[in-house]
Amino acid sequence: MQQGSVLLLDRKEGPKVWSFRWSERDSHGRRTYMKRVIGTVDEYEDEAAVRKAALGLLPQHRHRHERAPSMTIDQLCEHLEQYEIRSGSSLWSIATLRTYRGYIRRWIRPRWGTHPLDEVKAVEVEAWLRGLTLARASRAKIRNVFSVLFNHACRYELFDHNPIRFVRQRLNVGAPQTC
Repeated sequence: MQQGSVLLLDRKEGPKVWSFRWSERDSHGRRTYMKRVIGTVDEYEDEAAVRKAALGLLPQHRHRHERAPSMTIDQLCEHLEQYEIRSGSSLWSIATLRTYRGYIRRWIRPRWGTHPLDEVKAVEVEAWLRGLTLARASRAKIRNVFSVLFNHACRYELFDHNPIRFVRQRLNVGAPQTC
């Protein structure tokens, strides 16, 4: 199971889901079996698409020191989910974790999920945020969660910079500008 295995599982309600299973060795050399639901059959059409989405979960792909140009935002979201949100070792509160999950699921993944990390450009993200019919504060929160994703990628050496830090936020109209 070095490359993991993909299973198609039935659910009591809703469409079937793709599950990815793999094993890792812990610090004592014991094998630990892991599994993760990657998505529904509506989101991923075949096993190859599921394997591609789950690539960041495998240890040999996680700890590379070179940049992984093929990693997508979806894969980065799964990595964040595994190492920050579900691990129990996060420094974030439960409310923060829920909020991040919500913004990722509702706004970031649908628009940017299939994009490789190196194709996400600040100007495009800025234009996308400007086009959303949301309050400025909500758009700022989406931007900040997107930045958290890229900071996570940098921390785990999955990517070498955070393009979201260059995404400008519009100042409040009539507010005094400071330099």
